[in-house]
Amino acid sequence: MPKRIVGFSGSLSSPSRTRTLVDLAVGRTARRFGCLAATYEIGDLQPSLGQAQAVDQLDPLARAILNTILTADALVVGTPVYKGSFTGLFKHLIDLIDPAALAGKPVLLTATGGGDRHALVIEHQMRPLFGFFEAASLPTGVYASGGEFRDGLPASDALLARLDRAVGQFAPWLLHAEGATSSAA
Repeated sequence: MPKRIVGFSGSLSSPSRTRTLVDLAVGRTARRFGCLAATYEIGDLQPSLGQAQAVDQLDPLARAILNTILTADALVVGTPVYKGSFTGLFKHLIDLIDPAALAGKPVLLTATGGGDRHALVIEHQMRPLFGFFEAASLPTGVYASGGEFRDGLPASDALLARLDRAVGQFAPWLLHAEGATSSAA
């Protein structure tokens, strides 16, 4: 059975640069390693996420999505940067997850923001958060500023090169996926 790559965007905006970046990373990973792919966003878990104090308080669809995320072979997680950090609902979802649920799972950390001053959110906010869960955060995180998008799509050569480098770092976990190739996406 093919491995599964699942993306999750912590953005409530529509359209969303964060969702677009996560979708691109998931799509490139799926093509490169022959994975099944899905992407979800924080809005897919509403309205029950905001009201839940435990996983069992999520509605059935939100619980099913969270289960899909937690049982994936690899994750791409993204958040827009608000006031120097990830979004509140994104953190609320993470707070509902059992501390052992992500142990050893490879995770590509991504974030988007209006400018370069938020680029360290991956290193100072997201990496420690996923480190708590003992997730295997990939060495390359991908931050994209607003200037790296054109017509709502990632367009910067430097951004796309970072993304391809990060996707390649899934190899130890996904290389044996059915139909996988070692060529770049």
